[in-house]
Amino acid sequence: MRIETVVAAEARESRGKNEARRVRVSGRIPAVIYGAFQDPRAISVNPKDILRIIHSKTGHNSIFDVEVAGAEKTPVIVADEQYHPVKGTLMHIDLKRIDLTRKLRVSVPVHVSGDAKGVKQQGGVLDIVTKTIEIECVPDDIPNQFDVDVTELMIGTNIRVSDLPVKEGVRVLTAPEAVIAHVVGIREEAAPEAAAAVPEPEVAKKGKKEEAAPAAAAPEKGKKK
Repeated sequence: MRIETVVAAEARESRGKNEARRVRVSGRIPAVIYGAFQDPRAISVNPKDILRIIHSKTGHNSIFDVEVAGAEKTPVIVADEQYHPVKGTLMHIDLKRIDLTRKLRVSVPVHVSGDAKGVKQQGGVLDIVTKTIEIECVPDDIPNQFDVDVTELMIGTNIRVSDLPVKEGVRVLTAPEAVIAHVVGIREEAAPEAAAAVPEPEVAKKGKKEEAAPAAAAPEKGKKK
């Protein structure tokens, strides 16, 4: 989605580990702009500006402007980022130029709201199956998210991709029959009295031995002591 944000960038005349280290020491990070049938350009940006966009509501689908001092101002989207394996700090960013007249393929998150009646009234469990929807459209038509209300879902019912309201010009690439959310029942455990009705083999055998013991111990009739 297009956002009104301009990230200031500085051109880098050289590349390599030493140059990248120098850039990071200055508080910036190395980056590259590419795409739109133009040559790649090495730049540096403030990592705080990029992280603010990545962590925003539109996230990686944000289309914003990068302005390179004395060179170009172009709409871009975050194509890739690299983080420090231990510290977790942003180390490098790839920015892809965007032609606002050409269609893009992006993944849009699904936001689920509401309390399903099948959970509250029937004791079922809400299962979220599909969390992102892939679409194709021009940049200005990319939605922030797809909103799904699960309030009316009962056990055995579902909401599919084909049920989503999609504006004209947006083509959904995810299979229309894919389930987004449904309510499933919980299997009941076997009744405890049913298990108690089965006699334990050891107890039954023990009872037979106790009954046989007195009969074996009885003296024979007519035998002299």
